[in-house]
Amino acid sequence: MHQFKQSELLTRLPEQFFAKLVQKVQMLANEGHDIINLGQGNPDLPTPKHIVEELKTAADNSQYHKYSPFRGQQFLKDAIAEFYKREYQVEIDPNTEVAILFGAKTGLVEISQCLLNAGDLALVPDPGYPDYMSGIAMANAETAYMPLKRENDFLPDYHAISEHDLDRAKLMFLNYPNNPTSAIATKSFFDETIEIAKKHQICVVHDFAYGAIGFDGEKPQSFLQSEGAKEIGVEMYTLSKTYNMAGWRVGFAVGNQSVIESINLIQDHVYVSLFSGIQQAAAKALLAEQQNVVELVQTYQARRDKFVRKLHEIGWRVEAPKGTFFAWLPVPEGFTSEQFADLLLEKAHVVVAPGNGFGESGEGYVRLGLLDDEDRLVEAAERIGRLGIF
Repeated sequence: MHQFKQSELLTRLPEQFFAKLVQKVQMLANEGHDIINLGQGNPDLPTPKHIVEELKTAADNSQYHKYSPFRGQQFLKDAIAEFYKREYQVEIDPNTEVAILFGAKTGLVEISQCLLNAGDLALVPDPGYPDYMSGIAMANAETAYMPLKRENDFLPDYHAISEHDLDRAKLMFLNYPNNPTSAIATKSFFDETIEIAKKHQICVVHDFAYGAIGFDGEKPQSFLQSEGAKEIGVEMYTLSKTYNMAGWRVGFAVGNQSVIESINLIQDHVYVSLFSGIQQAAAKALLAEQQNVVELVQTYQARRDKFVRKLHEIGWRVEAPKGTFFAWLPVPEGFTSEQFADLLLEKAHVVVAPGNGFGESGEGYVRLGLLDDEDRLVEAAERIGRLGIF
């Protein structure tokens, strides 16, 4: 059989770091071990019932069995605008400032293809979500990393970026509440970001995937709540985390009109929008009573509190996450991130993601998802405790 050579684009793509982790886990599971898998970011609870019911009803609408409008249903764009007004007091024009996405991941990859040419520069948080890199590679562009350090509350330090890189950069990725560090951003940080971006003409992409998940009564800031944000950037939101709709693949970008038009344009060539039944259910999720979201955040906070308390009991000095459903935990002395993750997998049968998988500055940490019930999280901590490391 003839082996057809892959395009240069495919050979440029970064290695999928977590594919390796999944293989290791599968091997142990096949041997019959009881694995507690806290290594991935897949919500463990079901989509709220009223959203599922809406899809069931919508699936009967024969109009929806035809192609959807290329750029999505107007009713979903209207719902997105209403959602932003209600949640963040931000005015969005549903006709010119909204692009509907096949999950936020798609938008985060596409935006590099929309705005970057070969050799252009993008600023990326380190550690950060690996798919930012995929889009940059597809655009054949270059990357400068912004280290997220604990002493700076895991926010990039703009003074540490060279003027040369700031002048060259066309795109900057940010993500708060942050995956993997679970840090949250302040309004003053976003204000400063806008100032820098305006000065250097950089388009800011704020990945707001965990926008709903802030703890201790703190509501995470939307980037668009800062004055001038729409002039220089967009925010990408997904229904995956807020409404446990990860498998439904529905998200959206809001903000700068020229960027929204570019996203819509590339999607005109790749998709014919989402199934309208899913769009109807998504609109229902955004507009209905939000009690489910409140309860979801309470669930994650209860898990966090119990788990962190247990880790302190076993002697692991960690800080409680401020947002997201992740915990970013320092690795004990004498281990690299991967060595420690391997040890937890092999000896405690607990899966965590090594921090270096998210970038060089992730070394020295592991990321763990609060994505199992409280008893299993406590058991995971107890298993780690029995290794006698702390």
